[in-house]
Amino acid sequence: MRQDSPERTGFAGRKVHAMKGRQTALTALVSLFLLGIGPVQVKAFDWPQKETSADSFFSYFGQRRGGTIASALVFMDNAEVRAADAGTVIAVISEHENDFGWFESPLGNAVIVSHKNEMATVYANLEGGTIPDAVMNAGSVAAGAVLGTSGNSGWQEGQSCLEFHVLDTKNESTINPRILMPRIGKELPLVIGDISLADKNGTIHQLASERVLNAGNYSLYRKRQPVATPYRTVVSVNGASVETISYDMLKEIDGRLCATGNTGYAVEELYPDESRQLLAQLILTRGRNTVTIAIADILGETKTISYVLDVR
Repeated sequence: MRQDSPERTGFAGRKVHAMKGRQTALTALVSLFLLGIGPVQVKAFDWPQKETSADSFFSYFGQRRGGTIASALVFMDNAEVRAADAGTVIAVISEHENDFGWFESPLGNAVIVSHKNEMATVYANLEGGTIPDAVMNAGSVAAGAVLGTSGNSGWQEGQSCLEFHVLDTKNESTINPRILMPRIGKELPLVIGDISLADKNGTIHQLASERVLNAGNYSLYRKRQPVATPYRTVVSVNGASVETISYDMLKEIDGRLCATGNTGYAVEELYPDESRQLLAQLILTRGRNTVTIAIADILGETKTISYVLDVR
């Protein structure tokens, strides 16, 4: 499914007029999707379609979705789709395919635009026949230029529409679109929920009822919310920070799309089942251990809880 790219250079200004057929689309996409480590560039984008309340998207960046970690922001309503910034159209995918590299799901009808500073945006799940001829001809587009109308051409479900990706090709990262878009409306409320520890043998310890544990290595989890995902989680033991997991970007490590904390976490590590989300890997030593968990949304609103454990 994944292929090695023949080159890892940036593609700003590179035109790929690709438009029908599996091989051509893959050629255009392979150089975009081999993504790795790098800090987020500060670059503001306009909304790619009409503004909507921050708590009403179909799905959010970083959440578990379809057996992977969501690398896009998916809108809920059909609407006209516009370029988030001026750039060059480097690929248009105008027929359904079932193999698009690490995106992990078909994009349906899609437009890919490169921007200055080696950024790129992907507008997927567009309605067939709505992409303008000027865009199909792989020319330059102005900020706000119409790219088509959102639809349901990919393998989305329910009321899902535009699937919007932001790529930082210089730093080889896929970026949470919401950190670059103007924010309106309230956030989905976060709930810390039930907290559990899994020991090296896989035994689960629920901290609501079990506070006496053996010393050793543990994985710390919260009960996963169906939709809302923290923008950042921070765990400390006895006042010292042990791990922060951020959802401002994802990166591809050894062929797997990963969130980053002290290491990269693929979906099976970050979300080991339908009910749990990883908060940290930690070591509990003999004596009194105070484990403090903080979860924050993208606006910085934080919720915190602490557990005092007797570790033997």
